[in-house]
Amino acid sequence: MITRLKAKASIKVLKVFTYDYSVKDQLIQLGTGRGGAPILSLRLIEIKVGKTVYSYITSVIDPNILPPYIVADLYRRRWRIEEAFHTVKRLLALSYLWTGSINGIKLQVWATWLFYAVLVDLGDAIADELSLPFDRISLEMVYRGLYHFSVAYDKGKATDPVKYFAAKENHDLGVVKALRKPVPKLDLSPFPLPPLTNAQFS
Repeated sequence: MITRLKAKASIKVLKVFTYDYSVKDQLIQLGTGRGGAPILSLRLIEIKVGKTVYSYITSVIDPNILPPYIVADLYRRRWRIEEAFHTVKRLLALSYLWTGSINGIKLQVWATWLFYAVLVDLGDAIADELSLPFDRISLEMVYRGLYHFSVAYDKGKATDPVKYFAAKENHDLGVVKALRKPVPKLDLSPFPLPPLTNAQFS
């Protein structure tokens, strides 16, 4: 179990595993029961990123089994299952059942999730081929691009889907997500400065 800790009340530090500028990993007792007895023994991990400190608690006590940065990474990825449900329901049409029989529903669910697993594996292979992180690959565009691959395969122009999607001439299929520009911060001061013109830069 991993969760973010938002308030630090009734915490007693038992042991410090790591303590430096960016990471603090401690064994703590959290809360008090009857007669001041502690309720839980947990690990408190604090990771500093820039000026912000993120605090996590986990029931995995041994830092050798679950190192601090893995805790932060796992928490960051906590919504991956929700993204998977969203993709399967919207893109692969699992939000609609083809039949009312239990056997038919089981077959549809299993077939859809198996295809999703193959799609994720294909996306991961394309990311490796392009030396990009998996997050940069659009599974939706890989799915939609399978039609174009099948046409190229029928014409004898392609045999390997990974090589096909990674090829420079097929970048227009949109398999690689475009990097988003950072959202500019609004100037909320009473007298905001006007944006600089090109002449002011020279």
